[in-house]
Amino acid sequence: MLFADEASFRQDPTLYQTWARRGSQPLVPTTGQRNTQKIFGAVDIRRPEVHFVQGEAMFNGQTYTAFLNSLAHRYRRQEVFLVHDNAPYHDGPEVKAWLGDYGHRFHLVSLPKYSPDLNAVERIWHHVRLNATHNRYFPTKQEFISTLGGALKDIAENPEQIVGYLNPFL
Repeated sequence: MLFADEASFRQDPTLYQTWARRGSQPLVPTTGQRNTQKIFGAVDIRRPEVHFVQGEAMFNGQTYTAFLNSLAHRYRRQEVFLVHDNAPYHDGPEVKAWLGDYGHRFHLVSLPKYSPDLNAVERIWHHVRLNATHNRYFPTKQEFISTLGGALKDIAENPEQIVGYLNPFL
């Protein structure tokens, strides 16, 4: 069973809980650039194992089916139940056509509307933001992409760090 979701991460900093002298708000410099990375992610809660696809392309039926293709390649010999949210393109013509080829072993299960708390990947996005983007200044787009990619790679190579997030879903 896989849980899948998508998230956008922006280069401009986000302030999150931190220590500061009473009465003075911490400041994080910014370049003013609006560079965004779009990430599709899936987590296999039983193993645990994660799979990410990072890029700049908009979320749509075409990019989602490319992500589904990468999952189908990874889980070639298995039947998969993929739980995802109700983004409109999850039920679009591209995905329906994709299911024509892979529907015999990939079963897409939609969560109820407005229920991100039921998707295990949402907790991983929170972990990535805490460890890679919150309270951080990225002077260049490349440093931002590299830091984000490094955080995702670290989770993929050391999934034990996210096991606690997945326990409620077991």
